[in-house]
Amino acid sequence: MKQYTLLIGGEPVATSHHAPVANPSNGDVVGHMPLASEADLDRAVAAATEAFRSWSQTSSEERAKACRAVAEKINEHAEELAQILTREQGKPLNGLGSRFEIGGALAWTRHTAELDLPVEILQDDNEGRVELHRKPIGVVGSITPWNWPVMIACWHIVPAVRAGNTVVIKPSPLTPLSTIRLVEIMNEVLPPGVVNVITGENSIGAALSSHPGIAKMTFTGSTETGKKVMASAVATLKRLTLELGGNDAGIVLPDADPKAIVEGLFWGAFINNGQTCAALKRLYVHDSIYEEVCRGLADYTSRIVVGDGLDEASILGPVQNEMQFNKVRELVDDARAHGGRILTGGAPMDRPGYFYPITLVADVDHGVRLVDEEQFGPALPIIRYSDIDEVVARANQNPAGLGGSVWSSDAEKAKRYAVQLECGSVWINKHGTIQPNAPFGGVKQSGIGVEFGAEGLKEFTTIQTVLS
Repeated sequence: MKQYTLLIGGEPVATSHHAPVANPSNGDVVGHMPLASEADLDRAVAAATEAFRSWSQTSSEERAKACRAVAEKINEHAEELAQILTREQGKPLNGLGSRFEIGGALAWTRHTAELDLPVEILQDDNEGRVELHRKPIGVVGSITPWNWPVMIACWHIVPAVRAGNTVVIKPSPLTPLSTIRLVEIMNEVLPPGVVNVITGENSIGAALSSHPGIAKMTFTGSTETGKKVMASAVATLKRLTLELGGNDAGIVLPDADPKAIVEGLFWGAFINNGQTCAALKRLYVHDSIYEEVCRGLADYTSRIVVGDGLDEASILGPVQNEMQFNKVRELVDDARAHGGRILTGGAPMDRPGYFYPITLVADVDHGVRLVDEEQFGPALPIIRYSDIDEVVARANQNPAGLGGSVWSSDAEKAKRYAVQLECGSVWINKHGTIQPNAPFGGVKQSGIGVEFGAEGLKEFTTIQTVLS
């Protein structure tokens, strides 16, 4: 089985210790992750610092050309990346799985390549000229999660590089192999040291976020870990972009057509098996159509094939890891104990791997863990309500604020309620459909800053005001 290496300064760097990476569908070892030391981290930061001196001085067009070249490399290696991704993450190759993720990484990379932040003229008159320049920050540290490892790596790396920064990325120890390979192919077209990858357990991530040579941290992951990243940035006043956990509410208004919305509700909740920050995680349905929506979702769920990601027939795969598998099981068991009505699923599947069926739990409410906590897996609580204004207020009680949605046959009415939701993104008659030109980020405890588009690119710059 292949032993992967770090990539520092454009060169593979072997380590003396490795850790196995397992396929969550069956437990098979799919490769061995290199375990970086703090000396390796220092070397990576030094390489990125050296590369920054020249990379930051390149023109915007040169950087755009380089990002276009990165996109073409991703395209050339799309199937290879998808195969690695499925083996370590578990998601199916087909549908909204690994090939979809690589396609998303490609689309975001291509879009970001074409962004630009030209000098803004704030004043130019007989009293003087004022220009606003955006300059790269320095070495960016990136920590990525296990749910969308390739796409989120591109969300971190490509805008950083496009803005003139260099990067040291540390992927999740649960899904490091696809990111290592991604960085290897990026280095075929980027100058040495512009993008470096180190891997290891969480301790090396903590060392990265506190490293004095890192000028900015970008992190996607849980709120609790995000708080630790934020705390570690204090000593050096690092810039931060944090995209953290969500507990997104979806509100179905009484005029919604259950038959028309069931498919959208399902995929809003269960894309990537529910292992998505901006998935629909709390579904509030008006009493007048509650049972019809429950029946429709249960019927749609019955047609979804859950299986090994390498099986081309699979539509959804396993939960990625044991910790998350156990959390989903605990939350469902707790909901059942508190009167939850199990419409589908409700217990682990009798097969190897971390397979938990798509689970719909009706007749639960606030105070039940499945409602109050982020499940991050294939279980959805369905909550009955009767007063629309009250349910908006209740949806806003949660400390998370990443996304939300409102479902109705009247889009304008839906929008009136949608804008009242306390979240960074809100959708009408859909959920979680992010796109590269639309800024994405959380409020409250779901993060700081935004990603995507020109606003996301600005996060990787500092402002210099030139007055003459």
